[in-house]
Amino acid sequence: MADRPRPHASPALSFVLIALVVGIVAIAFVYTAGWLSPHRLTPAKIVNALAPPGGPALGFRRNHAQGICFTGTFESNGSGAALSKAPMFAAGSYPVTGRFNLATPDPKANDATVRVRGLSLRVIAHGTEWRSAMIDAPFFPVATPQAFYGLLEASAHKSDPDAMKNFVIAHPEFAKFGAWATTAPWTGSYAEEQYNSLNSFVFTNAQGQNQVVRWSFVPAAKPQSVSVDELKQRPADFLDTDITQRVQNGPQRWTMFVTVANPGDPTADPSKAWPDDRRKVETGTLVVSKIEPESDGTCRDLNFDPTVLPAGMHVSDDPFPAARSAAYSVSFNRRTAEDKYYPHTFAEGAKQ
Repeated sequence: MADRPRPHASPALSFVLIALVVGIVAIAFVYTAGWLSPHRLTPAKIVNALAPPGGPALGFRRNHAQGICFTGTFESNGSGAALSKAPMFAAGSYPVTGRFNLATPDPKANDATVRVRGLSLRVIAHGTEWRSAMIDAPFFPVATPQAFYGLLEASAHKSDPDAMKNFVIAHPEFAKFGAWATTAPWTGSYAEEQYNSLNSFVFTNAQGQNQVVRWSFVPAAKPQSVSVDELKQRPADFLDTDITQRVQNGPQRWTMFVTVANPGDPTADPSKAWPDDRRKVETGTLVVSKIEPESDGTCRDLNFDPTVLPAGMHVSDDPFPAARSAAYSVSFNRRTAEDKYYPHTFAEGAKQ
């Protein structure tokens, strides 16, 4: 017997189904953005919390706003290929665009007042990119993105003398960072700093073997301890002046060491350093050969998103790279939309 013809769906019902699907997608979108959950942490909340009391510096990065560009190369010695099939770990020389920077939302901050210094890199090899943003601290202040947001909020509550005290009680890992910030020696140069990834990543080699790693760039220049009082006697932008002069006199170098985690090491918590006896692989040398003022430098419009990774590298269970990526995107979109406010002729000596 022939099949009976199927009844046609009612046009009204079709519209209802379409509306339902669109509604579900919209709800998922606004939930992801945090609009239906005011207490949920979102990238915008993090970026908003970074702003100083007077508001953000329009046109600038919302954090690490102060920086200077450079170009150079990553000279790979080939040893990294045992850990990762990323093309920049094959022996060879690969172009680098980078940025030295200070962890502050104020692009005119006095260099002597900012404790954390940073190094950001983009390495290009055979059409692929590796981007990384590191700092000179040996560990991060807190264990989670939520705790970082809490730190920003506590720091902003100048009218509440107990805000920071209560935060430290709730986040005991911060005490170790506080001790480093107040007792570790300062240097007078970006060239004398060791920069650390802090976040964990997974390297995969050509054989498909995975290793959880962190990395550091160790300076060839010998660190010279300088007191904070002495640094305060120097010009406000002494770091930019110093690195510019050093590179004019000759390329500055950092050796890259990849540290491999042992089973059980804390891979999801950047506030916990790994023991010093972990295996370290020397993979190559960063060579900085040219300094450029950021106002017209090649790094100004770069977003150093730590999740931009080539094959052979991917994120681990550490939640920070994804959180940083999302916040960097918000910051990038805001500052590019504010381009008319950016002082393209910004003088490097214009700090106050």
